[in-house]
Amino acid sequence: MISILNDTADGVKGIAKGMGVTLKEMFARTITENYPEEPPHFEGRYRGVHVLQRDKNGLEKCVACLLCSAACPADCIYIEAAENTDKERFSGSERYAKVFNIDYNRCIFCGYCVEACPTDAITHGHGFEVASYNTVDLVYRKEQLLAPRPQSLQQEANCPEVVPQGQRVDAEAVL
Repeated sequence: MISILNDTADGVKGIAKGMGVTLKEMFARTITENYPEEPPHFEGRYRGVHVLQRDKNGLEKCVACLLCSAACPADCIYIEAAENTDKERFSGSERYAKVFNIDYNRCIFCGYCVEACPTDAITHGHGFEVASYNTVDLVYRKEQLLAPRPQSLQQEANCPEVVPQGQRVDAEAVL
């Protein structure tokens, strides 16, 4: 008989505790983000669409070491390396990534590619609008991932334009 009373008392305590949490949350202030009208707030550690960084001279940091591709558990990073020449210099090293594709159909945003990069060339940005009805649009190419050049360096004649994030690049134009 005593065990039944103890079990009943424990049940009533549990219900009272749960109702206390419910009542406390019912009267708490609601936090609303007006997303389409205002930009959303992200924490600093948010893992969004990748960004290929540039150095202070506007050159690409990626040296095509393929470590990010090797570290990726989803095998969604494809890189083709090429050599820099005296006439055309894309990175500060002797090699650069001629092709750098990330397939967001497969990417799990684990961050292993960011950790594996020895030159801090690839980072997670705050882009989050990658949904698409067409899977071809989810393969981001180097032109879509590159960070914009600094304003002082964009006026140079031989600097190719950077495609803003979210815009689709024609596959034939890249090749």
